[in-house]
Amino acid sequence: MTAARQCTASALGALLRDQPLSRGKVALAWSVAVGRTVERVTSVELDGDGALTVTAADRHWARELHRSRPLLTTRLNQVLGHGAVTRIEISSRTAQERQSHARVGHR
Repeated sequence: MTAARQCTASALGALLRDQPLSRGKVALAWSVAVGRTVERVTSVELDGDGALTVTAADRHWARELHRSRPLLTTRLNQVLGHGAVTRIEISSRTAQERQSHARVGHR
């Protein structure tokens, strides 16, 4: 039996792999790789060298993501194409940044 998450990643990968890399494609791949809960507490950006920069809401989420980097890299490359993500760099927002971000009206 194949897990639903694996089927989703494989199907999306087949549909999107040949499409140009874009912020939307990276965001969709991230959502599929981590799920909605983690997606809500993170932001991602992929540079031209294959480094995915992940900013987590706090140190707890950053630590959990750090532990999952090998699995996340595999899942992301299933959707984005082999070798699209070569490494994942993870950081967390400071309390001051979170307060400033919240005051501006962002979530």
